[in-house]
Amino acid sequence: MTAVSQPGGLATRVSDQFSFASSMHLPKAAKEAFAVAFGRFLDQTDAVAQSEQLFDLLSAFALNFDCPWIAYSSLTPDQRFFKPLRRGPAVMLNYPDEWQERYFEMGYDRIDPIIKTSRKRAGPFRWSDVYKDTGTTEDERRVFDEAATFGLRSGISVPLHGPHGSFAIMSFAQPWNREFQNRTVTYLQLAAFHFHLRVAKFKSSSGFQEVPKLSPREIECILWAARGKSSWEIGKILGISVNTANFHIKNVMQKLNVASRTVAAIKAVHLGIIEL
Repeated sequence: MTAVSQPGGLATRVSDQFSFASSMHLPKAAKEAFAVAFGRFLDQTDAVAQSEQLFDLLSAFALNFDCPWIAYSSLTPDQRFFKPLRRGPAVMLNYPDEWQERYFEMGYDRIDPIIKTSRKRAGPFRWSDVYKDTGTTEDERRVFDEAATFGLRSGISVPLHGPHGSFAIMSFAQPWNREFQNRTVTYLQLAAFHFHLRVAKFKSSSGFQEVPKLSPREIECILWAARGKSSWEIGKILGISVNTANFHIKNVMQKLNVASRTVAAIKAVHLGIIEL
């Protein structure tokens, strides 16, 4: 599916964004280097048929610009924070597990300044610019401050606005305090657009994501895990052993095709399997 065939004005928005990116003044050598790296990324994604594989390729591409961490998530038109989504791609991210746990434990999804800023912006923005903005509250700055303690010290986010108010955000983060150069922002912006369009294609060709069927006990275990409870605490609450709690959580991880209980909990929320 090409950009031209995207419904509801998405192609127009993406075209405008690409025009913005290409209008930035880049040195000739940098443009040539970008053409090679980005062309390779496009070639690699042509043969990909799953969102998870595409995410892995984007992660590898971002490493070229010293960004080991990326995150992608979609929201509904009236959604102010991340909550259960029954439609659309599941959240995909490789942020440190400890930061993911802290983020949801503290309810930072409800005050995340990246979400607020993305709703008002058409183009990419640096986290440092949001932090310095006079409209950013101290509570919102605390999200950035704490993220830095977990290694996410600088970053950019790319708003991805689609038809009928659909909305997604792609973020790229670095482990040190260093401003992103304009050309780096451009490269990552274009890659984010391509990723977003490919994910939309997967969704339209295969229908809404099938929700794996979990047993009642698996749902109970992952619900308490999402609420920050340890396996020992889950065992006490449900009257089962620690090993049994771990067994059910591992089953959930396998069914949701994730590598950690934290990501399993987040994915279960976004698929509407559980509600916090």
